[in-house]
Amino acid sequence: MPINKEKLQAREEARVSRPEFIRPESWRYVRLESGWRKPKGMDNHQRKQKSRGRPGLVKVGYGTPKIALGLHPSGYTDNLVHNANDLENLNPKEDGIRFGHSVGAKKRREIMKIALEKKFKVFNARVSQNAS
Repeated sequence: MPINKEKLQAREEARVSRPEFIRPESWRYVRLESGWRKPKGMDNHQRKQKSRGRPGLVKVGYGTPKIALGLHPSGYTDNLVHNANDLENLNPKEDGIRFGHSVGAKKRREIMKIALEKKFKVFNARVSQNAS
């Protein structure tokens, strides 16, 4: 059951009203991928928004609401953890943890043991049980 439902709902409402941003002329030429690229030409119709029917431009106003920034889809905040001391300032009811990529298996098991005791939500556990 996700927490912060109202924040996730605000993010979903913003996503629904956001247009699909596609690369200019990608519908016309097969060689162009559809991933967004900013139109930079002096006379570019999409940049100038000259003709109707052109896709919208990426702007600041289409972003995620500030209250929903940094939230994992589960509703917990996403916090990077590199050692056991990083867990001290976190609240298990609101904060989820994600191990840093440089944390090895030995330290990962130690942190995981503490995280399970405190009932933290772990996003990338990856702890092997048979390793010694």
